[in-house]
Amino acid sequence: MRGRRGCLKWGMGVVIGLLLLLGGLEIFSGVENRELDQFARTEVGGSFIELDQGVVHYYLEGPDDAPLVVLIHGFSVPSYVWEPTAAYLNKNGYRTLRYDLYGRGYSDRPDLVYDITLFESQLAGLIDRMQLNEPVTVVGLSMGGPVAARYVHQHSDQVNGVIFISPVVTQVTSGVIFPLNLPGIGEYVMSAVMEPIILPKLQLDDFAHPENFPDWEAKYRVQMQFKGTGRALLSTIRELVKLNPEVEYQALQRTDLPVMLIWGEGDQSIGFDQIEVLQQILPDSMIRIVEDAGHLVHYERSDEVNPELIDYLDRISR
Repeated sequence: MRGRRGCLKWGMGVVIGLLLLLGGLEIFSGVENRELDQFARTEVGGSFIELDQGVVHYYLEGPDDAPLVVLIHGFSVPSYVWEPTAAYLNKNGYRTLRYDLYGRGYSDRPDLVYDITLFESQLAGLIDRMQLNEPVTVVGLSMGGPVAARYVHQHSDQVNGVIFISPVVTQVTSGVIFPLNLPGIGEYVMSAVMEPIILPKLQLDDFAHPENFPDWEAKYRVQMQFKGTGRALLSTIRELVKLNPEVEYQALQRTDLPVMLIWGEGDQSIGFDQIEVLQQILPDSMIRIVEDAGHLVHYERSDEVNPELIDYLDRISR
């Protein structure tokens, strides 16, 4: 998920939505008009696997006998956010597993509570069902940061190390997500304003130079057509106010696993204040700050970030 500053932008947007509601203007038609079924899944590459809570879309790529790197995406941009990273790691001798969290991309949208417990159990189930028994390195992006930390400290004997990219660190307050936390009103604002307008438009804010990614918004909109997407995203937002990511990082610190942290100076979602908090919790972590880069620093500045990833992975895996 976007960090505190990103949430404030959401707050501005949802206030607009509330004004539209109170003003009695015509209700927007929802964007969810398709079932995510077997036919829809023929449109995309990768593989699918049935877990206890639903079907998961994933890509397992690279040499079969290579060290495995698991890539966890953030709040709403699905696994395509890892395409350049996975390709580079595969080319340099690493196997990668990237997948869509429930409620995103081409994974199912089960009618459940979308909290960190669901996302951690999804990853644990995926690794177990695929019988990926070797130690892995786990990479968490944005909201994927606390998910990665939860998985790693609960399965530390199966992990080599962990990498955080622009991670969410501090707790989201209920005031920041208002009025999405209001029953009924939150559902309306999500379907009428957030899904069709605000969320897609906000995606370019993840880059310091959005002009370099002209198709990014259109690529994001594809997943919004599938029924259940808004419900999943809204549930995630509401559950994040109950989550204190610092607890997950503190538990991770007790494992003594090597940690790498990457952050872009132009990140509008995760401020340096959050990075400082994480450094206090994980004082031995290796940190790389990238200039002229936004929230998706690994995507925007892959030329600088990818070699750093390989250097870290080589040292802990080989």
